[in-house]
Amino acid sequence: MLKILIIEDDLEAAAYMAKGLNEAGHSADRAADGETGLEQAQSGRYDALIVDRMLPKRDGLSVIEALRSSGNYTPVLILSALGQVDDRVKGLKAGGDDYLPKPYAFTELLARIEALARRPKAGGDVETTYRVGDLVLDRLAHSCSRDGKEIPLQPREFRLLEYLMQNAGQVVTRTMLLEHVWEYHFDPQTNVIDVHISRLRGKIDKGFDKALLHTIRGAGYTIREPAG
Repeated sequence: MLKILIIEDDLEAAAYMAKGLNEAGHSADRAADGETGLEQAQSGRYDALIVDRMLPKRDGLSVIEALRSSGNYTPVLILSALGQVDDRVKGLKAGGDDYLPKPYAFTELLARIEALARRPKAGGDVETTYRVGDLVLDRLAHSCSRDGKEIPLQPREFRLLEYLMQNAGQVVTRTMLLEHVWEYHFDPQTNVIDVHISRLRGKIDKGFDKALLHTIRGAGYTIREPAG
């Protein structure tokens, strides 16, 4: 269970988020303005924060900057109607860890906040090896193997697999891949994600009895250990 603080002045929107997070097994507190939100966030008792950009008393980016300057590195998901690339860049430079524009799908917000909470804490040990079943990815050696057999990967394939394995067992949406693997550097209307997923699946699953990489229709992709 995650302890999450929602800093959002739209009370109805905040209640909707809190209800969804609670139903997903998490615990959510709410703050309706930037000053109150900053005070609550500084307590250090939260696993993640959801912060709206446009807040009364103190704007969201100012809240994040104040937290970071005080040494508080609680993961922050910025939620905003300002969704242009420049707006996202400003949010990330202010210290945000992820950025989701409004309107949004709650399933994606949940996936993102859970992914943020799984990241290594600032100043902690950074995980260098990921394992899913008999698939192993070594970030330091930049190598990949399954059942002891080396799998050659192109740089983009390696980054794609790394991100999927960081979020093993969770659904990763196309938008999340676009942001974290490609960093918006292509037209989202193209099929480049599908092409890379297909190539990656051919390398890590072809020739093995059980598939690890799965397409979740209408939602995205996931990598998980085979059942049984």
